[in-house]
Amino acid sequence: MWNGKNKAVTFSYDNGGETDKRLVEMFNRYGLKCTFNLNGNIMTPHKKYTPDGLLIRCIPPDNFPEIYNGHEIALRCPERFNYDVGKRKIRKRLVRDKERLERIFKSEIKGMTYPYGDYSRKIMKAGKKCGIEFARTVNSTHSFRLPEKEFIINPTCHHQYDGIWQLVDDFIDYEGEEPVIFCIWGHSYEFSINDNWHRIERLCKKLSGYGNIFYGTNSEVYLNHNK
Repeated sequence: MWNGKNKAVTFSYDNGGETDKRLVEMFNRYGLKCTFNLNGNIMTPHKKYTPDGLLIRCIPPDNFPEIYNGHEIALRCPERFNYDVGKRKIRKRLVRDKERLERIFKSEIKGMTYPYGDYSRKIMKAGKKCGIEFARTVNSTHSFRLPEKEFIINPTCHHQYDGIWQLVDDFIDYEGEEPVIFCIWGHSYEFSINDNWHRIERLCKKLSGYGNIFYGTNSEVYLNHNK
């Protein structure tokens, strides 16, 4: 349970980029918390990428602490780790990015997301060796059940899921005694690609402001549900 509450809402957004600024402002306005999973490989000034043809510029690292203030930073694995990549190489890559994030934010990095949602026992072990305590997949459960394993955290749904509004209503109406978690994931640039920033604002508005719901980052929710 979380501060005596048995319902928790948390958000998890990947990759970073200039569209994160708009998303952070929205979360702050509604009193919501997010874990932003950043890739150390692209965190350089003037770096850019083009998902679905949309030009996304990366935020200079010097601006990170101010922009993401009040939210959690976790590690996004830098690339798909093929099964023939050795454990030592995987651990070296994770350590490099984790240490860079910790230097920038001056805080401990506890979580990570798997590259393209692709995970294996080898990546899990490498993460644990690096001091990572939990990891999120992209396998939506469309439910609110707690994860059985902290290195296979399956979110409730992607923000674009057609049935998300029914899930919101079900979560708000839930009055059971068992703890439940509503975890929404995605990439902030998708709202620009789909021209639907109104969707995330509607979602924030519907979920916020409830006295019986705990609003926290991924680590606050997933590492503290037994406290």
